[in-house]
Amino acid sequence: MRRMAAGLLIGLIVAAVAGPAGAQAQQGMARHGMALYGEPKYGPDFRHFDYVNPDAPKGGKVTLQAIGSFDTLNPFTLRGVPAAGAALIYDTLMTGSADEPFTEYGLLAESVEMPEDRSSITFNLRPGARWHDGKPVTAEDVVFSFTILTESHPFYRSYYGAVDKVEAEGERRVRFTFKPGDNRELPMIVGQLPVLPKHYWEGKDFQSTTLEPPLGSGPYRIASFDPGRGITYERVADYWGRDLPVNVGRNNFGSMAYEYYRDASVALQAFRGGLYDFRQENVAKTWATGYDFDAVRDGKVVKEEIANEVPAGMQGFVFNTRRPVFANPKVRQAIAYAFDFEWTNQTLFYGAYKRTESYFENSPLQSRDLPQGRELAILEPLRGKIPAEVFEKTYHPPSTEGQNGLRRNLLEAKRLLDEAGTDVRNGVRVDVATGKPLDFEILLDSPTFERVTLPFIENLKRLGIRASIRTVDTTQYENRTRDFDFDMVVHVWPQSLSPGNEQTGYWGSAFADRPGSQNMAGVRNEAVDHLIGEIVRANSQEDLKAAVSALDRVLLWNHYVVPHWYSGVYRVAYWSRLKRPDTVPPYSISFDAWWLSDASSAGPGKAP
Repeated sequence: MRRMAAGLLIGLIVAAVAGPAGAQAQQGMARHGMALYGEPKYGPDFRHFDYVNPDAPKGGKVTLQAIGSFDTLNPFTLRGVPAAGAALIYDTLMTGSADEPFTEYGLLAESVEMPEDRSSITFNLRPGARWHDGKPVTAEDVVFSFTILTESHPFYRSYYGAVDKVEAEGERRVRFTFKPGDNRELPMIVGQLPVLPKHYWEGKDFQSTTLEPPLGSGPYRIASFDPGRGITYERVADYWGRDLPVNVGRNNFGSMAYEYYRDASVALQAFRGGLYDFRQENVAKTWATGYDFDAVRDGKVVKEEIANEVPAGMQGFVFNTRRPVFANPKVRQAIAYAFDFEWTNQTLFYGAYKRTESYFENSPLQSRDLPQGRELAILEPLRGKIPAEVFEKTYHPPSTEGQNGLRRNLLEAKRLLDEAGTDVRNGVRVDVATGKPLDFEILLDSPTFERVTLPFIENLKRLGIRASIRTVDTTQYENRTRDFDFDMVVHVWPQSLSPGNEQTGYWGSAFADRPGSQNMAGVRNEAVDHLIGEIVRANSQEDLKAAVSALDRVLLWNHYVVPHWYSGVYRVAYWSRLKRPDTVPPYSISFDAWWLSDASSAGPGKAP
């Protein structure tokens, strides 16, 4: 299961555990939390997560940055670009911890009950849960939220697709009944449901963009905003969930502001000028050269790399296989040979990255060596329907290491292109059958990526392939990618240590043509659909590993992307008035556990 695509997430729930029957909770017994496999790390009487400072001071204003613009305060619909931080005003039924792969504890739900056959789950809401207008959070709110979210956005429709019905069984009791199947994730997926106020949204057009601050129940509310330029959230002084164990040591800032900048370059200069507090740097060149200024040298700005164990997922140049130019896998494979990662890493990135070789990179779930055992048993029935290389070779993206590496790769690319039925005529590679040129456009949302893309285009020219760049603003990019109106884009599919239902939205055939889905490549593949089902039905960690590894191989050998790179560290810079706990959890930077040393400070640039 991914770190939820809409980016939001607290309750008590029956454990769903693999293993001997004795490990199961008694039927119908309320539990304080659950893990996908095994038992939760934190017991029912825990006081706070290990990675927070329970005595962190409260107050002060922290300012963060965002790129582009926004035109709506509702993050749950397809229309518009939502404001940064919009999730801060909402609570969910459950919340996760950042030091466990996939465990949830209670927030809106006080307890949950689940029968032994796991055909349903019932949440009992906390009596004290309140909306910001003082009205109680009810079971009807939960039913309303499920209905309106699944009707309004394909992500939620896919994510909660295995839920058969949702019923309020009282003011604070709500039951989710599941469709027949064997998906051990379902209780946890339901636990991530963001809950919206029925009494606020009834009579409003939920699917339209809006600049009316919505009502929430979370730790923050919208205090002020300047459309498209900035937004400020203030901590709710009487927040109902303030003292829950899952919230102790968190939500420490008195207010959180997001200032918008045109692009990353302008944003960096603003940070250097003390206009906001915190940056997570994703550009290696900027990390190497952009932080040599007085405040860093004087210790007023802290610059550090923090190791993590977060699965890197897959970032890459994505082929839109809906386009005829990319219909042939050999063409896609050939184009990948024109990307020189080794040169890019050394010349542009100062050697900061490793090459991505898996859709589940930097995790124990990625495919390695050749398939065997349980994984091979999963793949065997698909033989003849998937690339033969799945059984014969370990996937590695093309490398230019060694003498004449790029020339060697381009010769291999030419061979593949010739086999795919293309030829060079008057310097332009064309499809022999149709006479159409092999050209395409790479859509970008930031000039920053042009320096990576231009050398790739130059190498493609040597093959007779005419590629071009089109860089557009955030709104245009969102609209075009939402409608799959592109030939190639740069995209990231995040992953977790417990992949599941979200893989359907990433690669499922049913989502290939559904606007707003994350199936950016347009994957329509029965074998992929089958393997996603194997992941969802996995009943043990071993079964999950085998199914995920099998899916990884099939995706890789179908050449849907040109893989990029990953780092395995957080690169962060922040003004020294901002403090963090000594312990950083392995699966998140957990910025919500940071605080300000001078809680009375009104904003950035106040470091001593």
